[in-house]
Amino acid sequence: MKIPELLAPAGNMEKAKIAIAYGADAIYLSGQLYGMRAGAGNFDNEQLAAVVKYAHDRGVKVYVTVNIIPHNQHLEGMPEYIAFLHKLGVDAIIVADVGVINIAKDAAPELPLHLSTQANTVNWQAARFWSQLGIERIVLARETTREDIRLIRQKVDAELEVFVHGSMCMAYSGRCLLSGVMTGREANLGACTQSCRWKYTVMESKRPGEYFPIEETAEGTYIFNSKDLCLLEYLPDLIEIGVDSLKIEGRMKSAYYVGTVVRAYRQALDSYAADPTGYQLDPELLAEVEKVSHRPYYTGFFLGSQPGTYPESSAYIQNYDFVGVVEDYDEQAGEAVIGVRNFFPAGSQVEIIQPRDRMLKVDVDEIINEVDGLPLEAAHANYRVRIKMPPVKPLSMLRIAKLNSDSSVLHRASRPAGGQVDV
Repeated sequence: MKIPELLAPAGNMEKAKIAIAYGADAIYLSGQLYGMRAGAGNFDNEQLAAVVKYAHDRGVKVYVTVNIIPHNQHLEGMPEYIAFLHKLGVDAIIVADVGVINIAKDAAPELPLHLSTQANTVNWQAARFWSQLGIERIVLARETTREDIRLIRQKVDAELEVFVHGSMCMAYSGRCLLSGVMTGREANLGACTQSCRWKYTVMESKRPGEYFPIEETAEGTYIFNSKDLCLLEYLPDLIEIGVDSLKIEGRMKSAYYVGTVVRAYRQALDSYAADPTGYQLDPELLAEVEKVSHRPYYTGFFLGSQPGTYPESSAYIQNYDFVGVVEDYDEQAGEAVIGVRNFFPAGSQVEIIQPRDRMLKVDVDEIINEVDGLPLEAAHANYRVRIKMPPVKPLSMLRIAKLNSDSSVLHRASRPAGGQVDV
């Protein structure tokens, strides 16, 4: 039995550290150029060197995206950049374009290449072609079903990577033109404006100015919108098939999102590894992935095409607020030093998510300003405060339930008999 690698997004250094602390085996990220998430924090060359060292010192691999669909002008400087990444010791680069593959083979012939999901690989003949071209790992298109993945695994020796959690795109594996046409910001160059999540109406050409909703609701319609992927319940299937890497989407998501989702998948994988025959998914892990900002979950294409792909709104479900990170713990005083991210008042009940450890609940009776030692009625973003609590690990994250939400209401993909998905 082989437990797949757990691969996490790292939009900046903080998210990289959180992903590693919470159990990622590998992280993927981008430099300032050539990545498909130009809006993420990303890494300059000095930061790239630092994150590679930080990860490798902890036994974690680093994959760097060079996966835009480049025009001629984007090729300038690319050979030197790829050679630089190889010199840094990155474990692989993620590519989508055959021109970039050619450049990489010339500039750094020993650097492993992973084929991006942008290459739309959905069948074993395509996977075999890429493998024969020297691609070591194929990131399968999100449109592959469970049986697609199984057959590709049987026919192809290259490593296979599968997206298991995060945002889905209405375009084929993200190759979308909407953003470029409507705003001039090219999705395939990393600058997507997520035009698919806007509201749309229909106007008949002979009736200018008269707009008709495609569905008659007060909120308009979201025909291009998609639910979010969650395959947490299907990890045994993916392990049995022999998938090599499980990928979490989200380089533009928060550090809290990264840590919470990585922790849930890490615990599930570790639980399976400890007892494959008796494994049952802890329902608390499903509850955990509900506590990050997300759209309603579903299983994507994994079980085949399903009705109900498009939610009624592009709004995110967000029942909890991420309010702080543990920067230090004073054992003598029994206090944690918290870097505050969002407002929370004294008297709050705080949930503390620890890296690879149990979750704690603490009633915050008093908040002390780290600067002057005086009590505060509430903590605000960018404060450093002290709070009494049991011993906790550095990089533990604090959250509170939103006052106007019912945090017990779950919007998750369940797995009833017959393989159908209720959302």
